[in-house]
Amino acid sequence: MTANEVPPAVVSTTGLARTFTTAAGPVEAVRGIDLTVRRGEILGFLGPNGAGKTTTLRMLTTLLAPTGGTATVASCDLLTDPTGVRRKIGYVAQSGGVDPHVPVREELVTQGRLYRLTRAQATARAEELAHELDLTGFLDRDCSALSGGQRRRLDIAMGLTHRPEVLFLDEPTTGLDPGGRSDLWDLVRRLRDTYGTTVVLTTHYLDEADALSDRLVIIDKGRVAADDTPRALKARHAGSPDASLQDTFLAITGRAAPAPKDNTPAAV
Repeated sequence: MTANEVPPAVVSTTGLARTFTTAAGPVEAVRGIDLTVRRGEILGFLGPNGAGKTTTLRMLTTLLAPTGGTATVASCDLLTDPTGVRRKIGYVAQSGGVDPHVPVREELVTQGRLYRLTRAQATARAEELAHELDLTGFLDRDCSALSGGQRRRLDIAMGLTHRPEVLFLDEPTTGLDPGGRSDLWDLVRRLRDTYGTTVVLTTHYLDEADALSDRLVIIDKGRVAADDTPRALKARHAGSPDASLQDTFLAITGRAAPAPKDNTPAAV
């Protein structure tokens, strides 16, 4: 690919929507999202509480069926080939998903086996991921013995077991100290720069979104409210490319960004 070529889209949605049926009547959580994410891009996906971020992420990762619209993820149709989507994506949820009572090595090998690697392949992949994510010294520890930063790196290792084309990270640094956050920022950049991994990131830390994202999509009330690079959004909505992203977010949505919840992140 030459410098002037636009990378192909690996996530593309048109009118993606989700309506929930409640006792009080229908609730339109996502009202028609048009979104394109290109190969090797780090996309920051932001919005106020209740904007529809996590609902959108759950649809794109096949955990929730859309009630309207179309989407393709890693060349697979979200509605007709959800199994194909799952084979090509990694998903790291807010709360993680490791078993605290088993060793790190066993957790990684089991994940590899679930993706139909042979035991030898899964064992080799576990060693490789542990090296890449600085977990080699913890392979024989129970997951419960890991620190918060170590557990988060293990969560991401689990999502990378099958070398996904697209990695979805939902609030990946919630609860981490500044050093742990910085390490994960470096990891995300390395995934993009070394392997060409496309990353879709939701976060309540606006400094994180500003530092990591090639492009930001801000949604509000279930619709896309803004879509551009961080500098372009700040220049357009806050008057200067050097303005704060908090001021930009406020100008776009009319609300300040929600404060991160370090202990019990809420789904949106």
